[in-house]
Amino acid sequence: MIHYQLQCGRGHGFDGWFPGSDAFDRQAARGLVECPVCADTAVQRALMAPALARHGAGRASGPHAEAAPPQAASDMAVSGERLPDHVRAALQRIRAEVERHCDYVGPDFAEEARRIHRGETPHRAIYGETTSDQAEQLAEDGIEVARIPWVPRADG
Repeated sequence: MIHYQLQCGRGHGFDGWFPGSDAFDRQAARGLVECPVCADTAVQRALMAPALARHGAGRASGPHAEAAPPQAASDMAVSGERLPDHVRAALQRIRAEVERHCDYVGPDFAEEARRIHRGETPHRAIYGETTSDQAEQLAEDGIEVARIPWVPRADG
């Protein structure tokens, strides 16, 4: 999956995730990408800063590990500012729903998603960790995946 910062013709900024680098261009040309604020379909990529890995950043594992993003929630930013409380609260609700309704498969996410896709294991919703390359390959193979910013639990 590829993440882009997007901007509509009215200046609203928002994020977009696409299966590959040319997917945005195809979807935008067909008017399929729209601003979540005003529904404008005149959307283009905004200027983005590169994502840089931090030296020594590691991830814990297990069903309650902070899976993604690798940086601490306090370091997250939206348009150069701290993550707004209402956005953090929404992401915490999403996390609670994912944990309540999906099976945690840890670092075996890509392999388990393929087994489900091939019908080798029962169809079910899963979550876990995967690399960007693995997620992009799953999407290219027609296996639906989504990245969710993983923030600390509301009770944590």
